[in-house]
Amino acid sequence: MSQTSSSRVFHRHLRNQPPIAVGGQGVYLRDAEGREYIDASGGAAVSCLGHGHPDVIAAMHAQIDKLAYAHTGFFSSEVAEALAEQLIRSTPADSGLSHVYYVSGGSEAIEAALKMARQYFVEIGQPQRRRFIARRQSYHGNTLGALAIGGNRWRREQFEPLLIDVTHVSPCYAYRDQREQESEVEYGQRLAKELEATILEHGADSIIAFVAETIGGATAGVITPVAGYFKAVRDICERYGILLILDEVMCGMGRSGTLHAWEQEGVAPDIQTIAKGLGGGYQPIGAVLASQRIVDTMSAGSGFFHHGHTYLAHPTACAAALAVQQVIERDGLLAQVRERGEYLMAQLNERFAHNPHVGDVRGRGLFVGIELVADRATKAPFDPRFAVHAGVKREAMARGLACYPAMGTIDGKYGDHIMLAPPFVISEAEIDKVVDRLDGAIQAAVEPATR
Repeated sequence: MSQTSSSRVFHRHLRNQPPIAVGGQGVYLRDAEGREYIDASGGAAVSCLGHGHPDVIAAMHAQIDKLAYAHTGFFSSEVAEALAEQLIRSTPADSGLSHVYYVSGGSEAIEAALKMARQYFVEIGQPQRRRFIARRQSYHGNTLGALAIGGNRWRREQFEPLLIDVTHVSPCYAYRDQREQESEVEYGQRLAKELEATILEHGADSIIAFVAETIGGATAGVITPVAGYFKAVRDICERYGILLILDEVMCGMGRSGTLHAWEQEGVAPDIQTIAKGLGGGYQPIGAVLASQRIVDTMSAGSGFFHHGHTYLAHPTACAAALAVQQVIERDGLLAQVRERGEYLMAQLNERFAHNPHVGDVRGRGLFVGIELVADRATKAPFDPRFAVHAGVKREAMARGLACYPAMGTIDGKYGDHIMLAPPFVISEAEIDKVVDRLDGAIQAAVEPATR
């Protein structure tokens, strides 16, 4: 559909107007022309319960009738307190995470986490710590602080003059970077040594935190950490008194099969960011989970966090998120994520086992990335001028499938991948439809690039 002058919305892509969504139920969305789409990416790994869940809608209505909004400079709310209790109770007790700071989305969560980490060191008398280390090809959001921490070259390029100086190290990207004859553990140790060398190069007492997505998301194609990697990273952070900030805005809140993806790594962060699956898309909400030592330090020092937003801990958003989290717990959906995730991976691996343009299928739970290549044997990417990822999205939408494509998987310029992050309630029959439609979309999209 062409962009027309009748639309006053500043759309993401100004040359084309997207279909108008008018309804949704379960894993399906419907547009104004009556077409139905399987929401196989949950938007951007957001809609964990799917669309139109009656329990969440009822909770929002009840909260609006009771109290829609109260500014946190004056009040807390019952529902904000209840959600915080739910989140901390459902987090492993030995993690050290003890308090919840609310925001309205993932980028805000990262901004708050960076400032929280910096203030912690100011409060303990180490104001010389001012540098963050993150990873290349990472994504942490689009506000300026979050963009600076992120390592995707294409997203950063035009805004580079506005960004703080952040040091980036290698991502944990086994498909492309693990060497022949190198075990997963050896590869993880090599990455940890790179991190340690970088810390020492800049001076350990100048580093605030290492920031990483537990499972790489939107710009890296769902890259999962190798065995032992995060344990080695955690040890290094502790050795040099550096905080570990784990970004689980996309991969957290059950998406990988456990409430927090770091539970599968045998580590816990000092600060964690969450958003998307926290509220399932029913209201904008995000949060920072802070460890007890961060909270105790600020409590004993200045007594407050030098930060804030107008809509943090919005009661209606908290009510939606609380209902989402209660449904996940009540209905045993984490086990379902693991079960459906295994089925999805099996179907994808079977379907694309011999596809010359599917280089890798990877992920955990219902968080899956499919890396597309021009040549499977050499792993050579498609020339970016073909925009294969965009072709897959276009062809998938034509087949009634919404999936999440991205370019620049390798370095911000080269490489294409497709992310799947369907609602936790998706059935095996619906997964079969996703795989069928995606197969057709990929075949159609790569054809112009392989003539």
